[in-house]
Amino acid sequence: MVKEELYITVPSVFRCPISLDVMKSPVSLCTGVTYDRSSIQQWLESGHDTCPATMQVLPSKDFIPNLTLHRLINLWVQSSSRRTGTGSPRLLQATPTKISEVQAKLLIEEIESDSCADSLSKVTEFVSCCEENRRFVVTFDGFVEVIAGVLRRKCVEIEALEMAVRILDLILIENGVKERLNKLILKSNQENNFLSSIVLILQNGSLNSKIKSVRVLDSLALDSESKRKIADSQNLISILLHLLKTSKNQSLNDDVTSFLTTVSITRPIKSLLIQNGAVEILSNTLTEKSLKLLAILCTSSEGRLAIGSEPKCAAGIVEKLLKVSTTATEDAVMVLWSMCCLSKDEKVKEEVVKGNGVTKILVVMQREGEGNVKMMCRDLVKALRAGCKDWCLGSYETKTTHIRPC
Repeated sequence: MVKEELYITVPSVFRCPISLDVMKSPVSLCTGVTYDRSSIQQWLESGHDTCPATMQVLPSKDFIPNLTLHRLINLWVQSSSRRTGTGSPRLLQATPTKISEVQAKLLIEEIESDSCADSLSKVTEFVSCCEENRRFVVTFDGFVEVIAGVLRRKCVEIEALEMAVRILDLILIENGVKERLNKLILKSNQENNFLSSIVLILQNGSLNSKIKSVRVLDSLALDSESKRKIADSQNLISILLHLLKTSKNQSLNDDVTSFLTTVSITRPIKSLLIQNGAVEILSNTLTEKSLKLLAILCTSSEGRLAIGSEPKCAAGIVEKLLKVSTTATEDAVMVLWSMCCLSKDEKVKEEVVKGNGVTKILVVMQREGEGNVKMMCRDLVKALRAGCKDWCLGSYETKTTHIRPC
């Protein structure tokens, strides 16, 4: 027969305000607040001259044993032992979802020191527990700045960098964090060390850390200046494209593609992507996010030239045409229209016709209301007539409201 364990709820007055554990040796400061001896000693020896609970400046750092409370704790422990029938009752410890303000201050100070891995581990566990914890740390003065500061340091162990990125990823959705981080890193011209740490994680970190690093980068790209700064730094574009080329993880690939789409706002950035083989890489694994990026790249003549030089690209887009969402369909039509109508690329036209692209374009045109997509579809049908041998399109009226096979 298995003996059921009993757990005893600890009275809050018996817990140390710093550690939240039952006090073994309670001592009182001159402010009247009682702490466990080991916890308050650590606080005072780390250079503080204030009472952790009240933040009053201490005229004296001396403390005296709280014998009354000590006796009460001992009596309570003995009583609890008798009730459970064991020599040492199982006490309900402070749950990992709670943390005192004093503990938070201590953890922040420890993170600012050279040896921060242990403290970062504790914070990571804490913020992973629940949304309430994340809101708590975000409102704590200096928390975001301290975590970002870990990524701005030099010679920090990659494990610590990974934990810092994980913490940032967890709190990004909280109100104002993205803006604070953007201002802290990019607006203050301190992006080099920060991005160097991100690059280190992207090259040597775990898969999970790489995904979170890309998300953090995406969150920083709030405006055109930020996007340009990030894209121009640390060979980031080539590193991300290499990840996209070699990774088999769809979550990582989707996040990388989304980020590259976010920062592709200027001709130089688009050119950099194209020169680093973005079109070929995207053509090999065409997804809805890939189509979005290709639609952006095809707005430049260099991008259209690269798409025309990649045999699999046009054929792959035609194959996806009726299998993706409405937004992705618009992106696909945009790429085909740019290639067939703007560049008048005969090889692309041939690939579209071979893939039964005319039929699919007509289907898209039928279900679209009046707008740019329908106009592009009409243009495409006209441009593809000459190469289409399986459809009698010579007299086909592209303004029709239904499809007629010959």
